[in-house]
Amino acid sequence: MKTANLKAIGRMLFGVLLFSFMDSGLKALSSAYPAMQVSALRAGASLPFLLASIAWTHSWRDLRIHGWAIYVVRVLLGVIMIASFIYSVSRQGLTDSYAVFMSAPLMVAVLCHFVLKESVPVRRWLVILVGFVGVMIALRPRSGGFVSLAGLAAALSAVCYALSVVSIRAWGRAESTRTLVFWNLVGMLLIAGTLAAPDWQPVRAEHFWILAVIGVTGAIAQYCLTTAFKLAPPSIVAPFEYTALVWGLALDFLLFGIHPAHTVLLGGAVVIMSGLYLMWDERRPVPVA
Repeated sequence: MKTANLKAIGRMLFGVLLFSFMDSGLKALSSAYPAMQVSALRAGASLPFLLASIAWTHSWRDLRIHGWAIYVVRVLLGVIMIASFIYSVSRQGLTDSYAVFMSAPLMVAVLCHFVLKESVPVRRWLVILVGFVGVMIALRPRSGGFVSLAGLAAALSAVCYALSVVSIRAWGRAESTRTLVFWNLVGMLLIAGTLAAPDWQPVRAEHFWILAVIGVTGAIAQYCLTTAFKLAPPSIVAPFEYTALVWGLALDFLLFGIHPAHTVLLGGAVVIMSGLYLMWDERRPVPVA
């Protein structure tokens, strides 16, 4: 395997691990503050580190915006995505939320077909259907036909993430990653902060270190994932995002004493296998007629 690909995989693995620690911090804060306030705190904690990186590299010009539409869409989706994810992990384990959230790549494939008119072969539709069956297994429908609000919140978060990815593919190809991340954080801080203002709770001193961890891990993880996708094709590094489920299992047990249900693990496994197949199928050479 090429050296660049190995470096990319290593950075992806490290970035996913750091994001798992960040999510653990969000889960810890969600027990003390409303979800929208935690969303604002997450954006505010990461901005100083991103600004430090921009100042260090003297890349202020990268923050210029070529079109506002992509940012308005991404910020609105980002606020809903992070708030619903925080709500989800506040009421269940990281593993439970990850098992559902990992259906996002399947949703991207569906949206790309209907929104961007990209061709999706029949075999992929079948795999996508299997993946969504896995989501239903992970959601654990009750006898009355309802699923938990936490599970639905995780699904909503995945939908918003998928829509955000598609919006970039549709409008944001000309924008740099740093520009997208910076203005997304600024918009999230402003909108989530405004919505959280009426019920804002003073941040307690014992939570400052958690905010610092969220800021550091979020900033470094974003850098790792960005450079990973620059060093190697997405089809090579993207499958390693699914290692988040492993870290979620470990952190749930070590930090929160949570043991996920067998249905969550089964559903998560089905979702992961479906996503991995879609990525493998994307890499297959197209037969020449």
